[in-house]
Amino acid sequence: MSNKNKPLLMERRKFLSGATALGIGAGLSAPAVISNAAAAEPSDIAWRDQDLRFIGTEETYSTDELIAQIAINDDHVEFLKSLGLSEIGSGRIAAMDDAGLNVQILSVHTPGVQNVPGWEGIDFAYRLNKTIADGPMVNYPGRFQAFATLPLQDPYASADELERAVREDGFVGAMTNGIIGNKFLDHPDFEPVLARAEALGVPIYLHPGFPPKEVFDLYYRITRPGYNDEYQDYIFSGSGYGWHQEVLTQSLRMIMTGSFDRFPKLKIIIGHMGEGFPFYFERIMEDLGEATEHSLEKPIGQYFKDNFWFTTSAFPRSDLLYLLLKYISVDRVMFATDYPFADMKQQTDWFRAVNLPRKAKEKIAFRNAEKLFGIKESCSRHRGRTRPHWIE
Repeated sequence: MSNKNKPLLMERRKFLSGATALGIGAGLSAPAVISNAAAAEPSDIAWRDQDLRFIGTEETYSTDELIAQIAINDDHVEFLKSLGLSEIGSGRIAAMDDAGLNVQILSVHTPGVQNVPGWEGIDFAYRLNKTIADGPMVNYPGRFQAFATLPLQDPYASADELERAVREDGFVGAMTNGIIGNKFLDHPDFEPVLARAEALGVPIYLHPGFPPKEVFDLYYRITRPGYNDEYQDYIFSGSGYGWHQEVLTQSLRMIMTGSFDRFPKLKIIIGHMGEGFPFYFERIMEDLGEATEHSLEKPIGQYFKDNFWFTTSAFPRSDLLYLLLKYISVDRVMFATDYPFADMKQQTDWFRAVNLPRKAKEKIAFRNAEKLFGIKESCSRHRGRTRPHWIE
C-alpha cells in the first residue's frame, strides 16, 4: 500500500476528533427533556458535572489471532494493532481512569467470528469469550463487563454459547456484526438466538459489519479511469457511510418481518446515535406506518419504544443527541465511546458539557445501563474520576 493510502485508514479518527470539537453545546430542543438547550460557556464546560459516572456500552477489543483473520492486508493488520485493540489490561484501565469512565462493556471487533463456519467458529467464539471472562473481568473487578461473541453460522450453538456466557461468565448480552453470510438477524434461521436472548432477558447489540461481495460491488465499489483505491471503498461501505444505513435497515427488517411480534420481550441496542434513525423518524412513521398497519400487531413506532435502546457511540454531537431525544425517551439512551476508534476523554468531556438536566444526564451516562444490564451501582462507582482531569 502506498503512503498516500494510509491516511484514509485514519480518516475515521480525524472525523471523530473534529466532530467532538464542533459538538459541544448547541442543538435542537427536545421537549420534556431539554430546557433552553444552548452552547455552554467555556467556563461552564471546564467544571460541569465532573463527578458524573460513566458506563461505556460499546467498547471494542480484539486479539492478534482475530486481527490476522479479519484484516484485508498486512497494512491493515498493522493499523488495527496500532489502535490498541488487544490492550485489555493496565493500559486500557489508565485510559479509562483519565477519561473518568467507570465501566467498559467489551465487545469483539467486527465481524467477530460470525462468518467462521463449523467447529472452528464455535471454538473461536468460546475462546474469545473466555479471554474476557478469565482475563480483564477477573483482573480488574467491576471495571469490565462484556457482550458475548457468537458463532452465528450455527444458530443453535450460538444460543447455547450465549446462555453459557451469561450464566457462567456473567456476560450482559451479545453483539452481532451486520449481515451473517447473506442473511440478516430477522431470518428464521436465527430464531433460536432471538428466543434464547429473550428467555435470558439480555439484549442483542446490532453492530454493523461489512456487506457481502455482491452488495459491496453494486453499492460501494468505485470505478473510474486511473482509480484503484480499496481503502476508500472499504470505508465507504463501512464507518464512512454504509454501516449506518445497514443497521437501520436491519432494525426495520426485524420489525417488519414480525421478530418482535414473535418475541415481544426481545431487547435490541443500536449505536452511533441511532444510525440515522432520528433523521428518518418522521418519514418512517408516516410512510412505513401506513404500509404496515395491517401486517404488524402494533404501530411501527411502538416497537422502537418497547424493544430498542440507543447509544451515543462515536457521535459526540449535542445536536444529534437532542434530535434523538426528540423522538426517543431519555430512559432508552446510553453513553458509549466506541473506544479505541474514538477518544474516551473527548467524549466524556463532551457529555459533561451537554446542556441537559442532571437527572437526564445520569440516566444516559450510567443509570440506564445499570438497569438494562443489571449492573450493581457499587460496581459502576468503581474508580471513576471525581475531579477535573487536569488536576493530578
